[in-house]
Amino acid sequence: MVDPIQTTARMELVEQIAAIAPRFSQRAAQYDHEASFPTENWKELANNGFLGLCAPVEAGGLGGDFVAYALVSEELGRHCPTTALTFNMHTATALLAGWIADQLGMDDEQQAHLDRVRPQLWAGMCHQHTIHSQPFSEGRTPGSGQPIGTTAVPVDGGFRVTGKKIFASLSGIADVHNVVALVEDDPRVRLLGVPADSDGVEIQGEWDPLGMRGTDSRDLVLVDAFVPEDNEVLPPGVFDAMVSRFPYFYMTLSFTYLGLMRAILDLTGEYLRGEHGVASRRDNHVKQAGWAEMQMIYDKAQSLMYRVLSEASVDPTKPALRRAWSTMVAVMEGAPEMASLAIRVCGGRSMLRPNKLEQHYRDARCGATMLPWSVEVCLDRLGRYDLYNDK
Repeated sequence: MVDPIQTTARMELVEQIAAIAPRFSQRAAQYDHEASFPTENWKELANNGFLGLCAPVEAGGLGGDFVAYALVSEELGRHCPTTALTFNMHTATALLAGWIADQLGMDDEQQAHLDRVRPQLWAGMCHQHTIHSQPFSEGRTPGSGQPIGTTAVPVDGGFRVTGKKIFASLSGIADVHNVVALVEDDPRVRLLGVPADSDGVEIQGEWDPLGMRGTDSRDLVLVDAFVPEDNEVLPPGVFDAMVSRFPYFYMTLSFTYLGLMRAILDLTGEYLRGEHGVASRRDNHVKQAGWAEMQMIYDKAQSLMYRVLSEASVDPTKPALRRAWSTMVAVMEGAPEMASLAIRVCGGRSMLRPNKLEQHYRDARCGATMLPWSVEVCLDRLGRYDLYNDK
């Protein structure tokens, strides 16, 4: 029986990534060492049409849906997690404006808004190779229970936006920063595309993190930055509808980390079989025990993830939402657990740069903290699940 999420169309996209991504893996150590953005990888993604992965075919895109993106991101994460994680920020905008908005269903006014703004969004992604970022974090991210601090003031032809976004991935390379903001006396969340070259846009700080070092996630500071009205990516209030009706959107980071888990498994298996210039270690029973543990961690996480992807739809049931939170914990905690086991199994040389396991360990450790569905947030919600009479 064929896995229902691994359709022919989706797997063709995965195979296209698998054909080019080994080159991404070869460059990963350089980007990690320099903490530099994976520009060459992004050029290859653009040249192969993947900036339009989730744009409609009739607009020049590849027509990928939410699950197609998940599978592509998983394969990317297997070769270069930094590229996969930054690609998420770009593709998330396409998903929100496209497939997710279509699943939510629009009234006539909302649909008219999308019909006006989407053609230029698709054209930019598919034909002009426009790169989008989506920095939400302020230390009080939507979905984490904290208010939004970025404000938008309506003016002739658009908005003036003021605020600060931290961990703004693609900060130095993005052409458009898609930020959530609030208009005074209007509770509806706006998703506004701030042109990177707009007056009042500044990138601040340094980027020298533990892992995921090539994401270029510095601070984005906006002071009365002008946003044209056609850069309002979603109709007002549709972002709020996404949060309540399609919360799976907040899982998109985890697809990268599932791919990273597979990369850790791949490397450890190669080592045990003697494919890295050392004698085979596969007959060592202690190492076999560690290898067995790693496979179980991965298979549990992937199985849970694929279960969630198979049922991802608007208005999830309570048990389905619980499984989504559980998946986040299984992946984001499973990745560093696997990496730690891999270093133990592969021995001291695996801690030496540029050994890929050393980098994978550092990259894996970063996932648990990523908002809005960090491990702490998901565990908090799981801890309250079905124990109280709240939503």
